[in-house]
Amino acid sequence: MNSEVKPVEEGMHTITPHLVCANCREAIEFYKKAFGAEEVMAMPMPDGKIGHAMLRIGDSPLFLADEFPDYGSFGPLALKGSPVTIHLSVPNVDALWEKAVAAGAKVRMQLADQFWGDRYGQLDDPFGHRWSLAQHIRDVSPEEMEEAMKRECA
Repeated sequence: MNSEVKPVEEGMHTITPHLVCANCREAIEFYKKAFGAEEVMAMPMPDGKIGHAMLRIGDSPLFLADEFPDYGSFGPLALKGSPVTIHLSVPNVDALWEKAVAAGAKVRMQLADQFWGDRYGQLDDPFGHRWSLAQHIRDVSPEEMEEAMKRECA
């Protein structure tokens, strides 16, 4: 055994989202079409369900699995919502937005230039997960952001 094992594997981040989906295989295909995800691996169970899958979107890993009700593992559709938004920062948000909507994502918050310096919007995927997509378009100082927020909320 290698004594130089890294505690965080190469290519992994300290935090990696692990999404549960009603149909993991369909979700994998959707994420490939919508976000350009690369399928790294998928482990099917004897019944055909995906026990664990790993995708990569940009430089970030994303884990997925099918629902396993016997273990209390349900996706957001079964739970009737999710309190989590997965944020995706990209160099061309308009192109990715169009691709995701064409693949079946539903617009929750229209893509627009925001006071904090991002072009930003929110989508719901067909599996109930919410995604925010953004491209940083200008730097904003904390003072400018505070003033812009006051105007926005007035």
